[in-house]
Order: sequence, then C-alpha cells, then structure tokens
Amino acid sequence: MPIHVCLAGATGWAGSALARAIATTDDIVLTAAVARRAAGQRLGAVLGEPRLDCLVYATAAEALAQPCDVFFEYTKPDMAKANVLAALDRGCHVVIGTSGLSDDDYAEIATAAQAAGRGVLAVGNFALTAVLLQKFAEVAARYIAQWEIIDYARDTKPDAPSGTARELAARLGRIRAAELTVPLEATKGVPATRGARLNGMQVHSVRLPGYTIALEVVFGMPDQRLTIRHDAGASAEPYVAGALLAIRRVSGLVGLHRGLDSVLELE
Repeated sequence: MPIHVCLAGATGWAGSALARAIATTDDIVLTAAVARRAAGQRLGAVLGEPRLDCLVYATAAEALAQPCDVFFEYTKPDMAKANVLAALDRGCHVVIGTSGLSDDDYAEIATAAQAAGRGVLAVGNFALTAVLLQKFAEVAARYIAQWEIIDYARDTKPDAPSGTARELAARLGRIRAAELTVPLEATKGVPATRGARLNGMQVHSVRLPGYTIALEVVFGMPDQRLTIRHDAGASAEPYVAGALLAIRRVSGLVGLHRGLDSVLELE
C-alpha cells in the first residue's frame, strides 16, 4: 500500500521540489496539497507535473478532510504549529520541515503526539551534510567545553535562529552547556553583541544576500580551534532525499523526535 501524504507548502521552494520527487515514486502518493495562492487548482497544473493530480487547498484544515497517512509541514512558522496539531487530531503522522518553531511549540506538539499515539519527526535540515554536522558536533562537545554557533541565511528569512541552528543548539545542550571565560553579565560594552543564549550556548544569526542556508559551529581550546560547517547552494535538491526518507520512516515513531538521524543508522 502506498503512503498517502498531504503536503502543506507544496508550491514553495522546497515543497515544490519534494512534490515533483514524490511524483516519481511508486510508494508515496500525494492526496492533497496546501498553498493559499493556488487553491482550487490541480497541483500538477501549477507545477507542470501531470502526475500530481491532487487538489490544492487554501488551508491545512480543508486539505486534511482528505484521508492521509502523513502530513508534511513546509509552510511558515506562524502557521506550522496549528497545522501540525490539526494533523495529529486527524490521526496523521507528521514530518515538520518548517523552521522557526520555539521550544515551547515543540513541547506542546510533543504532548499532542504522545496523546495521539502518532509520530512527529521535526527536521531542521534534511541535507545529509547538515545531519553529519550535527553528529560530528555532538562528538566534539563531549571533549571541548567552549563553542559558539553561527547561523547564516538569506536576507529575506524572517525567523532567527534557523530551525537547523535551533536543532543543533538543542542537541548540544543535552550534552552540556558551553562554558564562557567571561560571563555575559561581565561583558563590557553591549552584551547583546555576544549573541543570544540558547540552550546554554551563544548563537549568532547572520541574514545577508548571497546566502541560502549555512551553519557553523566553532569549538575553541587553548592554541587550537575546530570549525564544522555546512553550506547549502541555491537548489532545493539536497533536501529531497532526506524528506522522502522521513515520510517513509515517520510512521514507525511515536511522540516527537528531532533530527533526521532519528531514522538513520549513523552509529
């Protein structure tokens, strides 16, 4: 039996690439799509892919009237939580690709997922190089006590830090808090220039033209430094394979899981 998917954000930069990839699979079928501006049209007509025959709806609530196994959230932070909770209420498993959700948002989603007995897989970045950055950084944090995260994105990205940076901070924070030689309260000048304290470490967000997505974590020890960095190009293709994998694996989960490595074997 194919996996029936409702894709929210189906005409966006990443969502449209995922939709086109789903059209080429034998085991995943799009049963509904969400894209306000294209509502009422067939997704295939909007994307120029005739194999995508599902209808586009203006809201997730409308799209979820069509039965599906997995709801894929690829919209905006101000809509994402409500969409995810609605999908869980309908009995769907959920994959979250939208960035900008807070730790409080995820706590609420975790409670709802557990109550529904459904899996939610929240992935800040579906690219394999980003997944490996997270794993390598976790190893480094066990041996090096001081580090800071730098999050880069295009100038039009409204949320900061990115979902990728939030996910990394959450993971490293479970290992330990990053030490500061000079406490923030002892900073001379403008303490805010030291970045935001998130999950026990400093996080800096840069928003400039010329970037798509990049993430850097810098570890420091006396007379030595380790930098681990992920850079993404302008194409959405690096995220497609990971997104398809998430769709195929999320039904084996219960509750909230963060990071694509939740369904990968990287040990």
